[in-house]
Amino acid sequence: QVQLVESGGGSVQAGGSLRLSCIYFGDPYNWNCMGWFRQAPGKEQEGVAAISTAGRSAYYADSVKGRFTISQDNAKSTVYLQMNSLKPEDSAMYYCAASPACEISWPQALKFHFWGQGTQVTVSS
Repeated sequence: QVQLVESGGGSVQAGGSLRLSCIYFGDPYNWNCMGWFRQAPGKEQEGVAAISTAGRSAYYADSVKGRFTISQDNAKSTVYLQMNSLKPEDSAMYYCAASPACEISWPQALKFHFWGQGTQVTVSS
């Protein structure tokens, strides 16, 4: 079992930055992929980024490449999502999730087994 708690969401103007954090608790050793997903009202859930906690490989949606960076701090049991050059279309509820391996799960949300409660990001124009 793994518990995930997100934080860091908020309201910013277009062009601004936010850093989301996801602290994980429990037994993460069998869950080697940490991902960020988002969902806006009326839209499908979208995979944003993921990181393989063993090899540190990172994966990104085309819509965020060059603007978002996923990273981890194992000592703090935390995964971060640094979001720069934010756009109004980035507004959504952002969720942290865990899966056994990014290679077999990213970017399919159904293959991520544990989820946090979400943190809201709102970008105004």
